[in-house]
Amino acid sequence: MAKIDVETLKFILQRNEPDIRKVNDIMNEVEMELKAEEEEKANRPPPIKKQFSIILSDPEGELSEKDLTGWVVQLPEDDSVTAAPERIIKAAYEFNSTPKGRRMPVQTIGEACEVVTAKLFKEQNVWIKTKIPVLAVTCANKIPTEKVE
Repeated sequence: MAKIDVETLKFILQRNEPDIRKVNDIMNEVEMELKAEEEEKANRPPPIKKQFSIILSDPEGELSEKDLTGWVVQLPEDDSVTAAPERIIKAAYEFNSTPKGRRMPVQTIGEACEVVTAKLFKEQNVWIKTKIPVLAVTCANKIPTEKVE
């Protein structure tokens, strides 16, 4: 919806409405709505600061020389990243208790990331950033001193 300046609105109303009392009533109503909107914005809780985390899929328990897949998730900044899998599981339990979840229950973290709604994840304070798994690459975490070609 387009936003319009209050003074511009007042000018347009005065130009098109001959009754000044009606214009004043409309302007008072607009000002009351603007004040109510400002109060609502002031009463909103501050946004939660979040941190990113990657949950890696490691069924064998060995990370070396393996293709790693995982999901990028976001958690509140103060929370431990180790809480992400259990929060996804809680959201999956909530989903499985819904009618859609009873018809087609999710059984893995990957299915939960793809199927469970964002609303259920938000209730658990976890935000899924990649619904499909992404490949992870390992590195030595060093920059060589010589140029590699």
